[in-house]
Amino acid sequence: MGGASAEYLGLFEAETDLYNRIVLGTLLPGYVWEPLPRVLQSWLRNYIGGTLLYLVSGFLWCFYIYYLKRNAYIPKDSIPSKQAMSLQIMVAMKAMPWYCALPTVTEVMVERGWTKCFSSIHEVGWPSYLFYLTIYMVLVEFGIYWMHRELHDIKPLYKYLHATHHIYNKQNTLSPFAGLAFHPLDGILQAVPHVICLFILPTHFMTHLLLLFCEAVWTANIHDCIHGKIWPVMGAGYHTIHHTTYKHNYGHYTIWMDWMFGTLRDPEEDLKKA
Repeated sequence: MGGASAEYLGLFEAETDLYNRIVLGTLLPGYVWEPLPRVLQSWLRNYIGGTLLYLVSGFLWCFYIYYLKRNAYIPKDSIPSKQAMSLQIMVAMKAMPWYCALPTVTEVMVERGWTKCFSSIHEVGWPSYLFYLTIYMVLVEFGIYWMHRELHDIKPLYKYLHATHHIYNKQNTLSPFAGLAFHPLDGILQAVPHVICLFILPTHFMTHLLLLFCEAVWTANIHDCIHGKIWPVMGAGYHTIHHTTYKHNYGHYTIWMDWMFGTLRDPEEDLKKA
């Protein structure tokens, strides 16, 4: 936290070193990564971890819904082509090195004591941890909603950044792989609310990192066109509408922000009208 001692900040450095050893030490020989500066080690760990999470979760989810459960969730004519999914993977992989710069820079800021992060839940206790986490999630939801909405409303931002993602505007062009198929700056901007929270309220460092990586799984989920119907979750049914109307359902995890600010469109209501 602000004004923390060098000894306390060393706990964050030890934590990132541990994550680096777990990922890099498992997947790469030591002579490849150990000579690198710590910041490059962290970036490489984030890049490898993010890439594996994106590809493995995407392939497993696509295999399940398009092959094992073929026609059970998605009509045959709504299954995206291999060409569409390959394009999404290519766009995401071009952006991945830049995506990974954000958590890397964040780790440096945490290690230097510029944020309000704390190292262990026991420092604040479980009640306070859960309270801070709840506020964190509300702020992230608010921030992503407005960042996403402005990427639509500010025309140059849409034209030069967000339009890259919105070429996937029909059910048969959306897939779990579309979840990270953004212009690099677009993806970073939508993740920035996670970082801003670190300067506003006490945040558990490990929880913050886990939530950033969970973004990859969540965005895959809301692009699979399968409506989970779990209120108030912003499921894929809501997000598919966003990709077809361009002006509804900007929220990320829940529908609350869209409900509050008048941009909510319910897929169940659409079905009734149809």
